[in-house]
Amino acid sequence: MRINVRRSGPVASACLVLLGRPALSQHEPVSAPISGVRYEITATAASLRSRKLSVNTSFDVADTATVLLALPAWTPGAYEISYFARWVSGFSAAEGGTSLRWDKLDYDTWRIHPARPGRVTVSFDYTADTLDNAMSWSRPDFTLFNGTNLFHYPVGRPLDFPAAVAIHTDATWRVATSMTPAGASHTWKATNYHDLVDMPVFVGKFDVDSATVAGRTLRYATYPVGSVSGAARAEAWEQLKRIIPVESNVFGETPWDSYSLLQIMDSSAQGYSGLEHSSSHVDIVAPQFIGSESQPSLYAHEIFHAWNVKRLRPAEMVPYHYDRAQPTPWLWVSEGVTDYYADLAQVRAGIIDAAGFYGLTAGKIGEIAATVPFALEDASVNTWIHPKDGTEYSYYPKGSLAGLMLDLIVRDASDNRHSLDGVMRELYQTTWKRGRGFTRADFWSAVSRAANGKSFEEFERNYVDGREPYPWPSMLALAGLRLEPDSTPRIGVTTANDPTGAVRVITVDSTSAAALAGVQPGDELVSVGEIPVSDATFGAKFRVRYVGRPTGSPLPIVVKRGTQTLTLQASLKYSSVAPRIVEDSAAPPKARRIREGLLHGTTTQ
Repeated sequence: MRINVRRSGPVASACLVLLGRPALSQHEPVSAPISGVRYEITATAASLRSRKLSVNTSFDVADTATVLLALPAWTPGAYEISYFARWVSGFSAAEGGTSLRWDKLDYDTWRIHPARPGRVTVSFDYTADTLDNAMSWSRPDFTLFNGTNLFHYPVGRPLDFPAAVAIHTDATWRVATSMTPAGASHTWKATNYHDLVDMPVFVGKFDVDSATVAGRTLRYATYPVGSVSGAARAEAWEQLKRIIPVESNVFGETPWDSYSLLQIMDSSAQGYSGLEHSSSHVDIVAPQFIGSESQPSLYAHEIFHAWNVKRLRPAEMVPYHYDRAQPTPWLWVSEGVTDYYADLAQVRAGIIDAAGFYGLTAGKIGEIAATVPFALEDASVNTWIHPKDGTEYSYYPKGSLAGLMLDLIVRDASDNRHSLDGVMRELYQTTWKRGRGFTRADFWSAVSRAANGKSFEEFERNYVDGREPYPWPSMLALAGLRLEPDSTPRIGVTTANDPTGAVRVITVDSTSAAALAGVQPGDELVSVGEIPVSDATFGAKFRVRYVGRPTGSPLPIVVKRGTQTLTLQASLKYSSVAPRIVEDSAAPPKARRIREGLLHGTTTQ
């Protein structure tokens, strides 16, 4: 998952952050077996006026034994317990037109008592009112839903059962999903429950087109109609066509037949966020995200997850258990290293240049320097409870920086013959391809082999399990780079997020660029220098664009004040010192080879 860590992410106030369902007995309950499972969802203009999806689940039973059906408590990739049963209303069960007796076993489990062998149907309405990548959301002409929200599974039974899905909607509406078509119109199939609930669905009026990228079909669906059009859509397609081949090269294959990028733009979205799936992902973005410098970063991050998380993932998360939290100390690899590769994908694909990559990296260094010391493993585990000490999502940037250090050490130890790319490819082949998750021994052994047998015990102790500051002078020197202080322009305000998620100006320095331009306390800060403040990498991008420009250069500041949106004309002022990464012109040949290899995804043969 990728979120704008400057904000709280999409609206998720309805989510409960709890760890697992209650223990009801010493023995886990087990449902009677069921077969012939079919899910039917009705999403029409009429039903969505009340923001409800109608769901029918039908299945065959062999006798009158009790059937236990549960809804998941969470969606993989969104590391929080939500209990989707909370959005269910009007539940009923019937067999042959006769109502059946049912009750609740726990929050998310229904106990159904068949009257005879035959076909049972359970029905309910699901309220689709939560704008969140892991949830279900609707408008009069559109809905997003996730299978984890709607699709029951038999408790205690293997999840390898096949199922069919039928969607009933208006004749002029579209459906976009990566589920496998079953032949009949608006009908899909899955061979197991894990695949079934890993396929989010768009239904309604939206734009969609497709192209062949890396030898596979890529579908790009965007809501509302016209939200990404013309030059903006062409630019998005160009970015996707560049990013995917670069990321495929890391693992040596493109693991999907078709991929769906499903994107919602909404003015209530707080910044941007994405949630990965094995052959699709869902983005929820604010209007200013479209065509911004953050766009390719989000796309690169979520698509890389198709390899790293949806296939290659920690052993603690194989297989998924949908009724409880599955904490792991390895989210710094799953999310942080993915974020490192999002930066690499952009520079290797030519979307940003080397200076842009250095700017993103320096921004992360500055972000972590301003955070309380924390261990990557601790932050990985803690994300399930959303700690309020500033480390809730900090394993993203710090894990990205750890990935960079590992890449540099491996390249240095092997004289640039090996890289982190090779480590990721080896883990992909030796764990996911063999049907298991990676362990601590798997990970560090692969890194050590790539580094010609170098031990990483001290690295793990200090920088993964420990809280030691990262040794940037020695690390960056391995690639002929250095970190140096640099005068950075500042606008001179302090800000805070208000309850709606807006970035609100709290104070204004009386001698600052903001004060001279007329920024006032209480203004909602929208953008500075045409860079949205909602961008998670705002600081890095601001430095890349403005560092080195002369004092007095134009600096437009956009604010909302009451009902007005104002563009205030400020002048660039320098008032602080921040680090930046620069190339060392005196770097030795080996360091230059490492730097070029890292930036271009190559090794020395």
